[in-house]
Amino acid sequence: MTKLSIIYYSSTGTVDAMARRSAEAAEKQGAEVRLRQVAELAPESAIAANDGWQQHHDATRDEPKAAADDVTWADAVIFGSPTRYGNIASQLKQFLDTLGGEWSRGELADKAYSGFTSSSTAHGGQESTLLALYNSIYHFGGIIVPPGYTDQLKFNDGNPYGVSQVSGASGPGNVGDAELQALDHLVSRVLKVGDLLAGSSGGQPAVEDQGANAAGNNQAAA
Repeated sequence: MTKLSIIYYSSTGTVDAMARRSAEAAEKQGAEVRLRQVAELAPESAIAANDGWQQHHDATRDEPKAAADDVTWADAVIFGSPTRYGNIASQLKQFLDTLGGEWSRGELADKAYSGFTSSSTAHGGQESTLLALYNSIYHFGGIIVPPGYTDQLKFNDGNPYGVSQVSGASGPGNVGDAELQALDHLVSRVLKVGDLLAGSSGGQPAVEDQGANAAGNNQAAA
């Protein structure tokens, strides 16, 4: 059974809906799934200024929060984030930045990774957000699993880098049919590659300690 973690940040609910659809698709395919939000970092005043953000924050504040173990446990990880000026949300970036110890021990390598995102407008930084996310995966030594155009349905949602939703027209928390199908397809690809990688590595880190001969991990560079 492939172990999949879906780790995400969502402010008004669109990315949350995408994450839940992905979890449902994975469970239908027999995967063991962990669905985890990252912690909210925004001040209460900023959240309160947006009704949708406040409502979603209140509704999900008690959901399980992501921890490093959710990454090391998994054979495959799918990250989700709204676009923030063409980049991932600071909440997800902060979580990634806490993984220096796991990185130094080689515990993030040789897993399948992919991502999904949402923006309020078309061409609102969706592709650059996914590419920015994948920069961290390169450092992990992870295997990025893009959907490409490996199924005809990808010509409907049109994003070969991952899955993206334009939330402005549909409203927060709503995901289009093309994007739902694209999420199902992405999950299938990630599970397939994750299963292959887990089988070939025996579930062991590829490197015992990547940081043993280094001057320190990424965090030490600060």
